[in-house]
Amino acid sequence: MKRLKLLTDTDDMVQKGYGWLLKEASRKHQKEVFDYVMKNKNVMSRTVLRYAIELMPGEMRTEAMKRE
Repeated sequence: MKRLKLLTDTDDMVQKGYGWLLKEASRKHQKEVFDYVMKNKNVMSRTVLRYAIELMPGEMRTEAMKRE
């Protein structure tokens, strides 16, 4: 599977922007963003992860933050 280059970019501003984009997308597409985060959380930075799940309900945030 081809991965998005932004997913592993190490630049702090790119990570914040990418996380913000996911957070805003989660306003209307919460399940899709959550599924994406769960699928990719082991390769995305914690910064992106935290931004992406910021608006989600507590149980979803807790599940996404679990380390495997």
